[in-house]
Amino acid sequence: MYLKLLEKNIKQGILNLHLHDGRSYTFGRDGVEANWNIKDESAIKRIARNWEFELGETYYQGRWDAGATGLPALLAVLRSNFSVYRTNRWLHPLVKILQEWNKIKISYAQVSHHYDVPEAVFRKFLDPEMYYSCAYFSQQNFSLAEAQQAKARHIANKLLIQPGNRILDIGCGWGSLAFDLAAQYDCEVVGITLSKEQLVVANKEKLLRGYKNVHFELADYREHQGTFDRIVSVGMFEHVGRPFYNTYFNQINKLLQPNGVALVHTIGRSGPPGVTNPWIRKYIFPGGSNPALSEITSAVESSKLRVNDIEVWRMHYALTLQHWYERFAQNRNDIAALMNEQFCRAWEFYLASCEAAFRYSDLVVYQVQLAKQHGSVPITRDYLYPSN
Repeated sequence: MYLKLLEKNIKQGILNLHLHDGRSYTFGRDGVEANWNIKDESAIKRIARNWEFELGETYYQGRWDAGATGLPALLAVLRSNFSVYRTNRWLHPLVKILQEWNKIKISYAQVSHHYDVPEAVFRKFLDPEMYYSCAYFSQQNFSLAEAQQAKARHIANKLLIQPGNRILDIGCGWGSLAFDLAAQYDCEVVGITLSKEQLVVANKEKLLRGYKNVHFELADYREHQGTFDRIVSVGMFEHVGRPFYNTYFNQINKLLQPNGVALVHTIGRSGPPGVTNPWIRKYIFPGGSNPALSEITSAVESSKLRVNDIEVWRMHYALTLQHWYERFAQNRNDIAALMNEQFCRAWEFYLASCEAAFRYSDLVVYQVQLAKQHGSVPITRDYLYPSN
């Protein structure tokens, strides 16, 4: 069954399939070449029945590898030839509610699952400033660090920061963006996170750098109080959950000054609403969701916020993930010593499969600029691209 399935579908790229009993098959003729070494024939049968979950699960269990050509090449061939499997659409609302019922206590636990991994692991594959979100390759020859700095500048331009502004960073991570804004602008930055590990690292880094205009708190966005001139949220909205989208934007509206500006940067899907990949949900981001644009805008409409600008990125995240995967691979032995072999298999599959999804499927990044009133943002987009 699976041989006929591969023969029928592999049209882009070349797939060399090597089975455990010595049999080998080649599918496709031109393009990227990949190897798929199957150690247990039951694995490929499982994948044929439910590839969205079993492709990751069987790799995690060590039942196959991608040989010398590597995991990204194999996933590129598979993703570009097989469309994303979708559950019955009439079930989506119910499934999303069950998967994404992210009340405050649940949100703390889910964030801890991913982000309370030791800081040393992230330092092995992120850039020196520890940005864990899509970089901005405004120049193709940028290094990962340069592209992350370009992202920070682009976000700062969209926020239209003025001296003396008070800025809230929802989902501040290890403080990367907060430190950048504090260093570049005469402003105060408050960062909130649900990760105890990130909070410890951010506060330690704050002391090392001597910043007095940056403050970090362990808090959910629904718990936070105060008013801010600017609000930014990068790579956090994916953890909100569809049942709480209205709550999220209503809270931004509550915390934002009347003439304020907000920027939400999130992974999303370019097609209609869907559900999170089941393997990613189980091992990487429990409770996570990549919203359709319609889900974002309908939730914004329920608040008093106005959408001023929407920008869509795709290849920027594919390139970011490529850099992360390569750095992870270079430091794999060190990471395995810190964690274990199964952790490495899970995370390398996560990084490579997400890269393939951005390159060949429907994942994108949305940057949504918001304000409360007309006139908070210039009438042209020239301010985003200063000549200097």
